[in-house]
Amino acid sequence: MYTVFLVDDHEVVRRGLADLISADPQLSVVGEAGSREQALARVPAAAPDVVVLDVRLPDGNGIELCRELRSANPAQACLILTSFTDEQAMVDAILAGAAGYVIKDIRGMDLTRAIIDVASGKSLLDNRAAAALMTKLRSGPDEKDPFPTLTEQEHTLLALIGEGLTNRQIAERMFLAEKTVKNYVSRLLAKLGVERRTQAAILAPRLDKRGRDRR
Repeated sequence: MYTVFLVDDHEVVRRGLADLISADPQLSVVGEAGSREQALARVPAAAPDVVVLDVRLPDGNGIELCRELRSANPAQACLILTSFTDEQAMVDAILAGAAGYVIKDIRGMDLTRAIIDVASGKSLLDNRAAAALMTKLRSGPDEKDPFPTLTEQEHTLLALIGEGLTNRQIAERMFLAEKTVKNYVSRLLAKLGVERRTQAAILAPRLDKRGRDRR
């Protein structure tokens, strides 16, 4: 049996989801939260296989909460379940490490199947989320060189951000302290002239070969 933790600021929604999920013999709801703060306090103790969370929370953003939970426990699966269909939010969620992004008009049977798939290690996307991601990645940035002054280390950092790794995972890959990586990421974003790591990740596939080959 797979265990599930629910994060949504509407109690009625949480109750409905809990009833729906608990009706499946393969799933059990082990906790719930109505805010980011509650989730950060309760999820570690509940140790669920999957955290199902909304994007909009009263004290934060569900996508950043996903990133925080996975940074603390990379093995924890997060499934975004929301009515928020903004393309940027979909891309942000995927790059934050969410195993899937589904819209709340999904059928009940499809939702429980999605949770089971995510719990078993599969990565899935609602068709609309997949289409949004592909459109965003294909569009890319404009043609001017966005990396005129990046160092070799910054090229590496940008590539890892492009892979959707958390700061903790990047720290392990680059043999650095997590706090150091956080500072490096902030400087990299400033250097690229962007505000969000998602924007940097979209630039990553266009890394200039000459910059990467620099020695």
